[in-house]
Amino acid sequence: MRTSRSSRPSYARATGSRRHREAAVPAAGTPPPAFVHTIRFRLTVLYSDLLFVLTALVLGATYLAVERSGEAHRVSDQFRAKKYVNDVHMGEIDVVKLQEVEAAVNHETLANLRHFSFAVLGVLAVASPAIGWILSGRALRPVRAISRTAADIQATDLSQRIRLTGPKDELREFADTVDSMLDRLDEAFRAQRRLIDDASHELRSPLAIIRADLDAVLTAEESDEADRRTAARSVDRATTRMTRLVEDLLATARRNAPALADTDVDLAVVAGEACEEFAPPAAERGLVLQRRLSSGHTVIGDHDALRRAVGNLLSNAVRLAPPGTGITVAAGRAEGWVWAAVRDRGPGIDDDRARVFDRFWRAKGSGGGRDRHAGLGLAIVRQIMESHGGQVRLFSRVGAGSTFVLWFPGPGAGHAEGGPPQEQPAV
Repeated sequence: MRTSRSSRPSYARATGSRRHREAAVPAAGTPPPAFVHTIRFRLTVLYSDLLFVLTALVLGATYLAVERSGEAHRVSDQFRAKKYVNDVHMGEIDVVKLQEVEAAVNHETLANLRHFSFAVLGVLAVASPAIGWILSGRALRPVRAISRTAADIQATDLSQRIRLTGPKDELREFADTVDSMLDRLDEAFRAQRRLIDDASHELRSPLAIIRADLDAVLTAEESDEADRRTAARSVDRATTRMTRLVEDLLATARRNAPALADTDVDLAVVAGEACEEFAPPAAERGLVLQRRLSSGHTVIGDHDALRRAVGNLLSNAVRLAPPGTGITVAAGRAEGWVWAAVRDRGPGIDDDRARVFDRFWRAKGSGGGRDRHAGLGLAIVRQIMESHGGQVRLFSRVGAGSTFVLWFPGPGAGHAEGGPPQEQPAV
């Protein structure tokens, strides 16, 4: 019994030592280090292998060329010759033929070259991975710069750029392309945030009006019929304003969409359809629509978008022109450009000409508190014209009315570079 108890600890120690040895041995399925999967490691292996193989081929070719250039072997045939000095016999010496001397020299040269080649290959086998690692690191340095910049960029902050320096190679071109893409993304995100902020600001006011009328009048039992009708009219104006704002935003999103069917569009037809649409509201205000349209002025574009552009100009003219005046809608051609114009006799614009095409901008005195327009109409007109490769110009004087001209590049090349004519066409 004592022997049995004393043997148990030794068995436990043996088992523990074996487990320790097993734990010290790495598992057969241990994955390789992470750097093995990198491009730099693969380029290092490629560079070192190419350098080693090319050096081995050069040394081998040199060795073969030297070996075949002459006979090479050790001295194998020696002779005993008597030596005389002044006819006095001095004894015997060992001599060889001249060919044997040359062969022995060649043999030693080949041996030295062989030893030198093996030494060079041995040193190169150790140094080539380090050389390949350095070369691959220098080659991939621009890629690391691009990766670091891309990792630092966030969706809310696209201000960082790669700005890669160095030779104008493929990596530099790739970095410039990424910078250009980031510029477009940054501009798109800023425009989106600006549009959302402006739209939320514009929607906040009519929503507040509707909420106030609902809480104060429409849901109050003590309010009379006149108050309810006044509140209903206020809610109607607020909802109309929001409806127009949503329509303008949808028009903006539609023109940004890629699925547009651009065809040949006659500006006379487009302007005529817009005049028919706004003829009833113009008649209600006592305005006369004068059409100076002749067919044949064709451009390539989206029919509905161009009709909306002319319609937005007519909407402003009908809203701002004094009753009893006329609104002229015309189309024509000048200096290789095709144009469509809307002219009114409204109050005109002077100091704010540079801002009329900004989103949510409204001129002072253009309706005051009764203005239910969101201020997106002219911004949409500019967007439509830019998407068609054209421009919109304003000619206006305070008290003399305004003329908006839509310029489209006509058939042919060369005229679009200088821009449309600066003078107002004969509307």
